[in-house]
Amino acid sequence: MSETGTTTRRGIRVAAVQMISGTDVAENLACAERLIAEAAADGAELVALPEYFALIHADESAKVRLREVPGGGPLQDFLSRTAQKYGVILVGGTIPLECGEDDKVFNTCLVFDRDGGQIARYDKIHLFGFVKGTENYQEARTIQPGREIVVFDCSVGRVGLGICYDIRFAELFRAMGEIDLIVVPAAFTETTGRAHWEVLLRARAIENQCYVLASAQGGKHASGRMTHGNSMFIDPWGAVLARLDKGSGVLANAVDLDYLNEIRQNLPALKHRVLR
Repeated sequence: MSETGTTTRRGIRVAAVQMISGTDVAENLACAERLIAEAAADGAELVALPEYFALIHADESAKVRLREVPGGGPLQDFLSRTAQKYGVILVGGTIPLECGEDDKVFNTCLVFDRDGGQIARYDKIHLFGFVKGTENYQEARTIQPGREIVVFDCSVGRVGLGICYDIRFAELFRAMGEIDLIVVPAAFTETTGRAHWEVLLRARAIENQCYVLASAQGGKHASGRMTHGNSMFIDPWGAVLARLDKGSGVLANAVDLDYLNEIRQNLPALKHRVLR
């Protein structure tokens, strides 16, 4: 299933992969590769996977058992090999990496270039905590927070990385300076996503005058968890150019740096900032 947003402008094509990851890692990787291949065939230069693309399990310690040493392991090898195979810049959702504690991991987004080389690493800074009725999510129990803000340069422009819950914290993205694209792998719950997901994504695009590409988990998982989906591509004016509601699929559109610069020239809000 694919959804392609329409725009009259031309630019550099990017894509978000949406999944409903389950408890079988091999099946999840096969699904991810199929959708990456679809995005590459559609001309995407940068492809983003969702948070927890390799595993969503009712047992939160399952991801701890899946953790890898930075620099090598089946998940990192998959991302490197797939980026090279399909000739894309691959924003690899998130995978669990060792953090120095036996019962915790970093929730890490790795970025690989077209040759399969790692060009960026971001460890999720803000950890989700939410309790309502039968829903109880406490990421801090199994995840060690990161500390570093991460921006990288590529053919798409200057790209800032955030993960899921990070999108609620505007100061993280402000601290990145002038960026062309924010990429947000996510697994937003249906409850919080229905209320806040779109408005937060659009706010980050508007206030930073940049594009936002959000790749989400979207549906009912084998673990019983329900994720919101609604992967989106949003322009610097805050317009949602493409959206994928629920289900697995690919969403694609183009980053137009000329349009971005036009918006910044017409409304130089970034230069009008007083408080820093």
